[in-house]
Amino acid sequence: MIRSLVTASLVLGPISLWAKEPLSDKFEVKGSILIYDTEKNNSEILDDDIRALKLSLRKNLEIKELQLNSSGGSVHAGTEMAEIVMKYQLDTYVEGECTSACVDIFLAGNRRHMARGAKIGFHQRSWAAEAVQRFYRRNRDRNRWDTPFEFGSWIYADTQAEIHAHQLYMVSRGVDPAFVVTTMQAGAREVWYPSQEELTASGVLRDAVPGIVARPREVDQISVELPAAILEEKKQR
Repeated sequence: MIRSLVTASLVLGPISLWAKEPLSDKFEVKGSILIYDTEKNNSEILDDDIRALKLSLRKNLEIKELQLNSSGGSVHAGTEMAEIVMKYQLDTYVEGECTSACVDIFLAGNRRHMARGAKIGFHQRSWAAEAVQRFYRRNRDRNRWDTPFEFGSWIYADTQAEIHAHQLYMVSRGVDPAFVVTTMQAGAREVWYPSQEELTASGVLRDAVPGIVARPREVDQISVELPAAILEEKKQR
């Protein structure tokens, strides 16, 4: 009997603590809809939002749709949140704006729709010069970059690999390959907002996603060569 009570306390203890943990102020539940809005507090997509999304879905099993309003943020967080959306087979809906890393989350949805007047924006990814410098200094010995030029050669190949992986993810989510290439036209400081007709024709907006579902992971060779702490510096907006 005592053993049973101890076992029960070990099982129920973490659940009760988890149940009391408040939702992030970026999240709000309305029936079967989970609202994720980073703009109401002038914030962005952050790593903390990964856990907040998981908790929101575990505590509200009736959720079927994720409603988005975000101008972007951490590519890493967007990638992880997209995987969660795919795992729970949620629909996605844009209310307001969904740009940059937010688009990865949106494309993870099964049915994908947007409100009238809403915007979905695309642009090239970026890596701040200061972060690049820190990354080089901390990793040049490990990777035997004798000169910044050798590092430049590495980062050139690394960037192409990341872009390729991201494009494959978009295609795997049912987006037309020609449209995927076109999303690269806007620079890192620009945003391209296609019309709703263009988004529908290209497969960004759709009622269902058939076929294989892929995860927008970082390139495997990078995760092998570099420890997790260093990869933190490569999170791009």
